[in-house]
Amino acid sequence: MSYKKFKNKECEFFPCHKTEHLNCLFCFCPLYNSKYDCGGDYTILSNGIKDCSECLIPHSETGYDDIIYFLKHGGTRRWWNGK
Repeated sequence: MSYKKFKNKECEFFPCHKTEHLNCLFCFCPLYNSKYDCGGDYTILSNGIKDCSECLIPHSETGYDDIIYFLKHGGTRRWWNGK
């Protein structure tokens, strides 16, 4: 479905991740400030900032559906890669 993904090739940071399924819909991930563990590949920097630069969930082929599922189900851990 076309509303689930698009590529913003005009963005100064494009491509921001190295993946064939790059999706710019969630340029800023809606799970960033989640009080639940989002399940993504992130680290916490020494200054306490969450670094999601290695996470590809929002940019994946199923990213839209995965994120919407997570938000609808209150942050259950079993939503991404069988976690």
